[in-house]
Amino acid sequence: MSMKSKKYLFLIILSTLVLLSSTKKELPELRIPSYKIKLSDYGFFEGKLSEQIPSSGVVPYALNAPLFSDYAYKLRFVSFPEAAAVIFNPDSVFQFPIGTALIKTFFYYQDERNVKKGRRLVETRVLLREEKGWVALPYVWDDLQTEAYLEVAGATTQVTWRDHHGDKQTSDYLVPNMNQCKACHERNGVMTPIGPSARQLNGDFVYHDKPENQLQRWSQLNKLKGMPDDLQTLPKMANYEVITNGLDARARAYLDANCAHCHNISGPAQSSGLFLDWNIKDSTAYGVYKTPVAAGRGSGNLSYDIVPGKPNESILLYRMESLDPGVMMPELGRHRSHVEGIKLIKDWIKSME
Repeated sequence: MSMKSKKYLFLIILSTLVLLSSTKKELPELRIPSYKIKLSDYGFFEGKLSEQIPSSGVVPYALNAPLFSDYAYKLRFVSFPEAAAVIFNPDSVFQFPIGTALIKTFFYYQDERNVKKGRRLVETRVLLREEKGWVALPYVWDDLQTEAYLEVAGATTQVTWRDHHGDKQTSDYLVPNMNQCKACHERNGVMTPIGPSARQLNGDFVYHDKPENQLQRWSQLNKLKGMPDDLQTLPKMANYEVITNGLDARARAYLDANCAHCHNISGPAQSSGLFLDWNIKDSTAYGVYKTPVAAGRGSGNLSYDIVPGKPNESILLYRMESLDPGVMMPELGRHRSHVEGIKLIKDWIKSME
């Protein structure tokens, strides 16, 4: 075993022992989880690891409305256990069977104007569905882009790229530790995936140069059971980057993807009373003329979450624009302002009567 492998094994054992010491269970009932130190050990990909070519049984996918993460691009995959499938439901994130792995790789193009110049892979997060529930594992890519290693304590790395205007951008990219993942992924204290739902997957993905609806594809692979035949009857979230999708649909999709994982009736921010799921009909619960539960520094001395026609008087926009760790929303996953997202929500609030 290499010195680097020994280091990561030691960190895993050490972090596990710390967790064990905080429990009241007897030691004979506990075991140290055998999480893999290297991403390649899972066998999710074939060939050169950095090319992210999925192995047999690993299916790539995309979301209609993705979470903003400091302008990082993402590659998403799901590894299904053999002979197991997801049961379709139209409302919430799919309940995946034990043995499922959800894999998400974050990367930046060297130059967004010409993607052929290459990309830098920064992090691959693996969500594993175990018997006791989901566990989140962060893997950090090395400088040579040959391997990603488990970093249970997270990491910080600097990323640099040229944006679509040709301007040089630099950011400190934060890889969350295992506990920080819970801040967004918990529902009533239980870890859960966020993205893969019917409304997010009801869209085309290019498989082998051929676009195909993702829900149909999963159904054809016998990995999705009970899906209705008529796609027109299924919920579909708008791509908020496509202007023709309409301002209201785009804004609701953006808030659902970027805020509703916490701001929902069973999420970490449930006590706020602000619920930003895309299909909320109660305008007050959605923030319109709603006063904050705790009017502290995060309110910016403003009175309501959303003031129709007045984005600059709306707490929602104020917290989106802020980079102050004690004010900004979302709290995790970004260190930059999402210029395009802020413009979208500002235009949406302006349009309200």
